[in-house]
Amino acid sequence: MAIARQVITSLQHDGTDMLGTKVLAVKIADESIVSGSLLTVESNHFCVLKSRGAVLNVYETGQYALTTPDKPLLGSIAQGFFGGSSPWVFEVIYINRSKLLVRSEGVATSEEMAEMAYQVDYYIHVDSKEAALELITHLPFNGHFIETREVAEYAGPAIEQSINQIVQVTKMEDINEHINDVRELVKNHLTEFLKTYGITLNDLKILIMPKDERMRELISLQAMGLTPMEAVRYYLALKMAEKGLVSAPNAAAGVPFNIGGPATGFFPVGAETGLNGGK
Repeated sequence: MAIARQVITSLQHDGTDMLGTKVLAVKIADESIVSGSLLTVESNHFCVLKSRGAVLNVYETGQYALTTPDKPLLGSIAQGFFGGSSPWVFEVIYINRSKLLVRSEGVATSEEMAEMAYQVDYYIHVDSKEAALELITHLPFNGHFIETREVAEYAGPAIEQSINQIVQVTKMEDINEHINDVRELVKNHLTEFLKTYGITLNDLKILIMPKDERMRELISLQAMGLTPMEAVRYYLALKMAEKGLVSAPNAAAGVPFNIGGPATGFFPVGAETGLNGGK
């Protein structure tokens, strides 16, 4: 906590911001924060002031002297719970208003029940003082921080449901043809979901691919114009070539490989000169 001479700020002693690029909100509760303390709010932050559970004020950029208003914005101030005093009187919450990157990952199933891995990258931000209140009201703190990974955990089921709505009725090889439909559906559902927490959704990108690496390679070969059987043969030939097997071209062509004697199809390099036993 960056508290010195009763000045409260989100900047730490080394000048770094405790919110950074991964923290959406941070809570500072300390008995050193008293009426008259100076509250500093950076240009990329909102600040919510609470006292004994009641929201007293929401601040934008600037420096303010802490005072207790006659009426809180939200809730009521409980008196006498600690016999007239409490371990801390004021609670300061800084909210990051910068655009933050969030990533959600998961697995969906295609029409053939093939596992498809998806990755959704999206930017979020808190747009207004009202939105800052929505955030701290509906999204709970895990300790003193609300991190972007927690937003991803909350939004995960909504994203998964939206993606499966299209992917489950689409053949694996046709999914990328519907990627724009998937993106729009996810964007609409996610926008409404995050709105409850006072979070605005900005840009969104979706990547969907077979979870199995072998299937990804086979689909890539088919995308080059090969038939399914040709794709299997070329995949086998590539794996054989990686092992240094001279019969890889024969596997690609689908013809037998012969050492010595009459042969049909492809010959390994040097066969006609007898280097590999050819006659």
